[in-house]
Amino acid sequence: MAVDRIGHAFADQGLLAQALTHRSAGAPHNERLEFLGDSVVNLLVAETLFQRWPKADEGALTRARAELVREASLATIARDLQLGERLTMGPGEMKSGGHRRDSILADALEAVVAAIYLDAGFEPCRAVVLPWFETSLAALPVGRPEKDPKTRLQEWLQGRQRPLPVYELVSESGDDHAKLFLARCTTLDPPLTADGEGTSRRNAEQVAAAALLDRLDISK
Repeated sequence: MAVDRIGHAFADQGLLAQALTHRSAGAPHNERLEFLGDSVVNLLVAETLFQRWPKADEGALTRARAELVREASLATIARDLQLGERLTMGPGEMKSGGHRRDSILADALEAVVAAIYLDAGFEPCRAVVLPWFETSLAALPVGRPEKDPKTRLQEWLQGRQRPLPVYELVSESGDDHAKLFLARCTTLDPPLTADGEGTSRRNAEQVAAAALLDRLDISK
């Protein structure tokens, strides 16, 4: 039973059982394993992207990794492995459909990855886990890093010989260690304005540019 879709025969069945136990069912549950599995998944995916995309810059690698390890992506893999059907949960969580919830499935997947890592080591874990991501990896735009929103907006305007956008900092709030910036992006032709928030002025400007690009798509 331990092999099935997961693809690993556990020497320690207790690790698998814990990985598939939600905290609503009591201890030992899978939250500590989830903590470890998150790092293992990120390392496996980062290493694979680094090797497969030799010409991609840091930004492209970061965006690709974020796409592969986001909650919805991990939940999709968990469903392929039928983890939801095997989760041990408290009656209230089960009744509310917790075994189908993306957040719970993604956490369970990370916990299972950690369980495999602890049971067999890094190399066997890599051999089992990486094939789970192959479909998502194949869908990424290999070797063609996506341009950031500010660059795309500038190129769109330049290609039509229109004035470049103007960015301004509208406000900043929060403590020094957790500031939030509000930036505004304005174009003259066409006359549009969009705001964006971020943890840095640069990030806020990128969000604002992305929002304005969405408006341009609508106004074409």
